[in-house]
Amino acid sequence: MISDVIAAIGWLGLVAFAVSGALVASRKQLDIVAFIFFGTVTGIGGGTFRDLVLGQAPVFWVRDPTPLLVCAAVSAATFFLAHVPESRLRLLLWLDAAGMAVFCVLGAEAAREFGFAVAISCGVITAVVGGFIRDMMGAEMPVIMRGEIYATAAFAGAAAFLIAGWWLPRDLAALIGIGAAFGLRAAALVFRWRLPVYRRKPGRSPEELGL
Repeated sequence: MISDVIAAIGWLGLVAFAVSGALVASRKQLDIVAFIFFGTVTGIGGGTFRDLVLGQAPVFWVRDPTPLLVCAAVSAATFFLAHVPESRLRLLLWLDAAGMAVFCVLGAEAAREFGFAVAISCGVITAVVGGFIRDMMGAEMPVIMRGEIYATAAFAGAAAFLIAGWWLPRDLAALIGIGAAFGLRAAALVFRWRLPVYRRKPGRSPEELGL
């Protein structure tokens, strides 16, 4: 099991994701209930989907509602503080990067007993699903569909954690995984790295096909 230190980092990741969700609500100029909804769904969305994939019922926030309450409280506080940052979008991106880095490791740890491939997949799921739902609710293109290095960073972090865990103590391996994911995402944000996108001839319309 991951120690109390890494568990504490997990709470920081939860807070980061909750604030990122609430900031989307602020960009849409919504009310405090919407802030709480956006923040909570972003915070618990990935872990919920992971638990469902692993057949762990009830899901983690039903077994212990503390994450639910933390997300709600943080999101409500963001309603009153969202105007403080000079750039809410920049803050959103960096908080999202921090939450992704933490959750890809915690997700991989939760599924470690199922093998390397499943653990990495659950790490990526835990890291990206909450943000995906957040962006869809905010009528924005999800970050994982914009060619940005995001899910790739989650994959790298989960893989680094699992590989490092073969030789190093679990806590140190977790820090390495978090660092790898956040470092790659941070570099992508700073240097505007993007994955190559498909640019071949687009599909023809039904009219062009004579349908």
